[in-house]
This record gives sequence, C-alpha cells and structure tokens, in this order.
Amino acid sequence: MPELPEVETVRRGLAPAMEGARLQRLELRRPDLRFPLPRDFAARVEGRRILSLSRRAKYLLVDFEDDLTVIAHLGMSGSFRIEAEEGANLPGVFHHERSKDEKHDHVVFHLHRPESAVRVVYNDPRRFGFMELMARSELDTYAAFRDLGPEPVGNILSADYLATRFAGRSQPLKGALLDQKVIAGLGNIYVCEALWRSHLSPTRKVSTLVTPKGKPKAELALLTQSIREVIADAIQAGGSSLRDHIQADGTLGYFQHSFRAYDREGEPCLTDGCGGTVERIVQSGRSTFYCRHCQK
Repeated sequence: MPELPEVETVRRGLAPAMEGARLQRLELRRPDLRFPLPRDFAARVEGRRILSLSRRAKYLLVDFEDDLTVIAHLGMSGSFRIEAEEGANLPGVFHHERSKDEKHDHVVFHLHRPESAVRVVYNDPRRFGFMELMARSELDTYAAFRDLGPEPVGNILSADYLATRFAGRSQPLKGALLDQKVIAGLGNIYVCEALWRSHLSPTRKVSTLVTPKGKPKAELALLTQSIREVIADAIQAGGSSLRDHIQADGTLGYFQHSFRAYDREGEPCLTDGCGGTVERIVQSGRSTFYCRHCQK
C-alpha cells in the first residue's frame, strides 16, 4: 500500500496540472473500483474548478469549488498519469512498477485551462483503490478520518504524546506505530526505517519506553525524532524525484528510495560499527526488517 510520502509525492506531482483547472468532463469507464463509485459522480463535479489538492494520512483530497472534495486512495496498484495533447508529462517514478496498460484506465479527469487541456488518468489493475465524494466541510465525519492520530509531519507528534499512548501497554513497538489511531499515515516501510534509525527492536514492548511516572524515556524521544526525519527525508526524496523525472513516461506514484533496513534481508546492517545482518520476521502478517544486533 502507498504510504504518506508516496501520497504526498503524488499530490505534489498532480497539483500543477490540476489546481486551478476546470473539470470539463469526468470519464468513468466502469461503475466501481474497490467500492462503487459515488452516485452521480460525474454530474456533481463536472464544470467545477479544482481549488487545491491536499492530503490526509494516506488519502489524496481533490478540493472543488462549492464545498466538494474527492477522496482518493491508491490501494495496492493504483496510479495517476498526466497526459497532454503532445503526450505524457510524467513527474515521478515508481519504487514498485505500476501498470501502464490502458485497459486498466478506469477514471479520466478531462481538465481545461485557457492555455491548455490535459487528462489525468487513474489506472488500477487490481482495483483495490477507491474514490469517494463528500462535502469538504464534513470531512471530519468521514469514517476513515474520525479516529486518525496526528500526522508524523505535524507539531502534535511528540515524545510526550507517544508516552501517553504507550504507558502500561504490552503491544510490540512496530504494531503500535502502525496503528493509524496513534500516528496517521505511518506504514510498514517507514516504521522499519524509523526503528532502524533509533536502534529499537520492532518486538519490544511499548511500555518499556515510558517511565513509571508516564514520562518518555530518551529512547522514545529518539524514536519520535527518527519518525519525523525518515518521513521528511522520504518526502524530500520524492520532491527530488519529481524534478529529476519531469519528462519521464507519465507514471506517478512510488518514488525511488534507498532504504537502510526495509527489503534488505541478509544484507549487512548499515549502522556504523554494528557488524550485524538485516533479518526478516513476520509480525501480524507483514514483513519486518531489522538488525537484532543493534536494535534492542
């Protein structure tokens, strides 16, 4: 599934093409993705101008005039590409290759500006993605948003905050960090990376990072800093990828990124002086990559 940095990369890549444009036509090539597409979807948004693109956790938000917002989730295989009359204009590349087969083009946004006309195409072979439509003023009531925790890029996330969520709990650290009610938008890849940076084991009980008085230990402060830094670095890498691939093949999604722990099973740990090897274990059905030698 795409994680916060990937969705932010998609948002930044789509924004220049979509923000300020008028949706001349919404082409729906099937009635559903993972779920049925919104009722009267095209009729409700056609002719309206797109005010902005924003993001909440792993969801892309397309804000139209008249208080309407399209909520989009890429699922496991969804991607967007931007097509102009002279051909595809592709800011961004994938870490995992996505489909370019037109038979999997399910939703097409036909956009118009005085100086140009472009198409933004949503492609999704497995159709695990979805789109919803609701009033912008009511987004806080959307089921997936109601209980979301703070974002890892905001000011609310702190060691003190995490101490309140971890105190007295025996849950493994990785599972707690993947809980979207604790931190919104943090996923498997970047949890592995943050735990490697902070030298913490994914199997460690979260309560061991909190003092008996409920205060964060130094290890929890380092973890909080590592979460912020790994997300910031990933977003920055995505931004660089957008600039470097402005004339690429039109596919927008996962960006190339050099991981320090994730997907490095059997390779030497990159922590200076460690000498350990990255291992893979399975936690709650998901692969975890870590070094037991330096992550305690």
